[in-house]
Amino acid sequence: METNNSKEFTQKYLLTAAECNPEREMPLTLVMSRIIEVATLHANAWGVGYSKLIEANQGWVLSRVTVEMTRYPRVNEQYSFTTWIENYNRHFSQRDMEICDKDGVVIGGVRTIWMVINYATREGVDISKLSYISNNISDRKSNVAPQGRLHMVTEATKSTSYTFKYTDCDINRHVNTVKYLELLMNQFPLEKYDKQLVRRLEIAFMHETRCGDTVEVNLNDNDGLDCKLSVDSGRLSHCRARFCFSPR
Repeated sequence: METNNSKEFTQKYLLTAAECNPEREMPLTLVMSRIIEVATLHANAWGVGYSKLIEANQGWVLSRVTVEMTRYPRVNEQYSFTTWIENYNRHFSQRDMEICDKDGVVIGGVRTIWMVINYATREGVDISKLSYISNNISDRKSNVAPQGRLHMVTEATKSTSYTFKYTDCDINRHVNTVKYLELLMNQFPLEKYDKQLVRRLEIAFMHETRCGDTVEVNLNDNDGLDCKLSVDSGRLSHCRARFCFSPR
């Protein structure tokens, strides 16, 4: 691990065989896990991680994630994540990330939107009052295009019912971000990932889902390179996503 300054934070990793997907690469689900982990480590470095916020019964939650990859780290390859805060307002904080190979070549970028919730009310907290954010805003900008507006899939080419279970839930007692992504990725067959790479992922978390909730996972893949998905219960979307593929 190395930290350049309080405004930027870098974490280095090695991709082991046990972490790889069938294509012997870093799976997108692990990318998501690293996003959350590196954001947490940076917040901890400021002294405002979980242990601090929980004193006020508050915690950070991920609202939107956009990932763009030119390629994914391969088995036994070293890679790094660098993160910084680009801006924030009363409701949201934008945290960006850059993914590099061992030689420092950029192979991916991330744009995330976070909010702080009060665990008792489950409502957002005014983060403009958190001085440590304003003191650590970076001048660095993201090269990842902002996420577009994602819509509920109403004309699905495939619909799958799923009931969330104990292992799908996290410390906040709602469905884990990575578990949503696993569910979405499993709507496509193995052969698709063998032939195509997820170049861009857009995912938005709309409403909490809890253990025991049953949802419909709706997919529209009429355009095989630009697929839309939503995790819904009735007319309510819990999660919406867009997968942009390209041939390998």
